[in-house]
Amino acid sequence: MSTYIKLAWRNLWRNKKRTLIAAASVFFAVLLALLMRSMQTGYYDYMIDASVRLYTGYIQVHGKDYWEKKSLDESMVLDQKHLTDLDKTPGVNLVVPRFETYSLISHGNKTKVVQVTGINPELENKLTNLKKKLVNGNFLDDSSKGIILAQGLAEILKVEVGDSIVIYGQGYHGVTAAAQIPIVGIVKFTLPDLNKSFTYLSMTYAQWLFSAPDRLTSLSIMIDKPKELDRVKSDIRKVFDSKYEVMDWEELSPELVQSIQIDNASGIIMLGILYIVIAFGIFGTIMMMTAERVKEFGILISVGMKKWKLGLVTLYETLFVSFIGVFTGAVVSIPILLYFKANPIPLTGESAEAILAFGFEPILPFAIYPGMYFAQIWTVLAIAMISALYPIMFIRKLQPVEALRG
Repeated sequence: MSTYIKLAWRNLWRNKKRTLIAAASVFFAVLLALLMRSMQTGYYDYMIDASVRLYTGYIQVHGKDYWEKKSLDESMVLDQKHLTDLDKTPGVNLVVPRFETYSLISHGNKTKVVQVTGINPELENKLTNLKKKLVNGNFLDDSSKGIILAQGLAEILKVEVGDSIVIYGQGYHGVTAAAQIPIVGIVKFTLPDLNKSFTYLSMTYAQWLFSAPDRLTSLSIMIDKPKELDRVKSDIRKVFDSKYEVMDWEELSPELVQSIQIDNASGIIMLGILYIVIAFGIFGTIMMMTAERVKEFGILISVGMKKWKLGLVTLYETLFVSFIGVFTGAVVSIPILLYFKANPIPLTGESAEAILAFGFEPILPFAIYPGMYFAQIWTVLAIAMISALYPIMFIRKLQPVEALRG
């Protein structure tokens, strides 16, 4: 067996040009497959991270029926032990409390239903970078008794910083909540729905206004490693009993999951088309190599070499060429993918405008992880191995006399 391996290795380098052409076809196949998949998965990871940082977090904790009913009556009171145990949960790096409800907001003869969110300003800013979205006025602090409006909502109501609006709604257990509140700041969201309906109060003021002292509607939780989501979610469920509900981002944003699944399906189809092109490229190269060696094969069979042994040698040759191409393709791709991961490709024109409309930065990010390499490398190797059957079948049918005449 080792003799055939040595013979195959020496055969490769008798014609370096032919070997390098064959290895190059595998090299570019691996490189293209890795670049394409890295771009796809990188964009999905970016969409998920941008979406959870926009508002929801990777995991949320609610009162048992709050997510379904969205009522303050289903809000929760957490003791210090809950928060301490949550902070100690491995993988959790940020816990953001919120007090959310809906109310009428009016100024003059303009009235609109909006979401009123009571926040801890410091923690909220760590999650959503809300302070960076401020376009006018000042940000909230823990003792603020003013309100921040989204820019689109301010335009609908025709108000500015310094004006006052009236909030009228229903508080905890049906208590009427009404107040005239000064506008201290205006923030701008890229998503039109958020920009026309969001308002923010300090947590303590919102709880006082809606007669719900110490009550929260949700905890939004960020984690260190998104791939450990299931494990962290399971650990968090151990902290809370059946009176609470723990949901991950997939349950909170099913429309995002669906869009990723649809796009991933189309991406897999495109990757399949790329593999077909790759397969024809590799197969064509092996056919060329085989056609160039017809006389060589004829001579070897004529001097007594068994066809199955010659086929085995050509199989080893294909294996060596494939491994050379795969190895170099994988190695060369690492610095390229690392560079693009650190420096995403900026998008311009209509594509950038379309992405901005969804609230995402117009960039094309890349991802790099071991599983991606294994999947693409083994796929290309499988294509090369299937292509290696051609010279074996060719040798099996080869007639030495005809080969020598050709």
